Amino acid sequence: MMRSPVKVSTSVRRPSGEIITRTEPYLSLTKRHKLLGIPIIRGIISFFEMLVLGIKTLNYSAEMAVTDVSIDQKIAGPASRKMSVTLAVTVVISLALAIGLFFFLPILFAQLINIHREALMFNLIAGIFRVMIFLAYVMAMSSLKDIQRIFAYHGAEHKSIFAFEADLPLTVENAARFVTLHPRCGTSFIIIVALLAILVYSISDTFLAMILGHQPAILQRFALHFSLLPLVAGVSYELLKISGKTRNNLLTRILIAPGLWLQRITTREPDTDQLEVALTALKSSIEGTNLSTRFVGV
Repeated sequence: MMRSPVKVSTSVRRPSGEIITRTEPYLSLTKRHKLLGIPIIRGIISFFEMLVLGIKTLNYSAEMAVTDVSIDQKIAGPASRKMSVTLAVTVVISLALAIGLFFFLPILFAQLINIHREALMFNLIAGIFRVMIFLAYVMAMSSLKDIQRIFAYHGAEHKSIFAFEADLPLTVENAARFVTLHPRCGTSFIIIVALLAILVYSISDTFLAMILGHQPAILQRFALHFSLLPLVAGVSYELLKISGKTRNNLLTRILIAPGLWLQRITTREPDTDQLEVALTALKSSIEGTNLSTRFVGV
């Protein structure tokens, strides 16, 4: 899936070898409403927009993988509706598990080792535990053959974007020259969120304790931390944008280094077929537009 300010394009290779592409008009709410384009707020909006786009892309990819239709046909019938319902249930369950694993469990762990009186230490331990859970999850997933293939497509997306940013013709040969690690990747975004959350949650816990007159209970911490996630995501989005523009700066390189390290797990070297799919989506997303490279995303 490739996204530009005016289009979202998703390309899928069918079992027959054919590449089909769906391109839809796309205009972010941050562009339609000036107020939503304010820094940090635009990051919050973009965070939720990408969640929605990601779910739609997964649904489309799953349908194309099993349904024998042409690009111009609409998928209909009980089978398609059943698949959509199944995907929706899967997404809800996955979100619930993610909230439990990455929010509640780290707080519970820090609470159990009895460091809840010191906000910074509490959130540092919870943050480290959260990152450890995430790394263990990603490494476990990377051992699955199907996930390895997805990670290879992830690498193909990055190589394609690099070729575009270098103003090279969008060919397999040109894209193959680049690395699979990109500083503006969503993987880097996740790491920035995890690190920034330690600081934000430490400050918020301190203020909550002052208001309550005592240390917050575990459910109070959980509710506060979860409600502040959009703010953390918004600030992280701004940091990621800055890193994309100042990637040669020493401080920027330090900031994005953990995300690039993690991309060694979440990306794989793609083959020619996978590069072709990524390039097809990229070409479709920018066709008929005059775009600056900084506006293209995956």
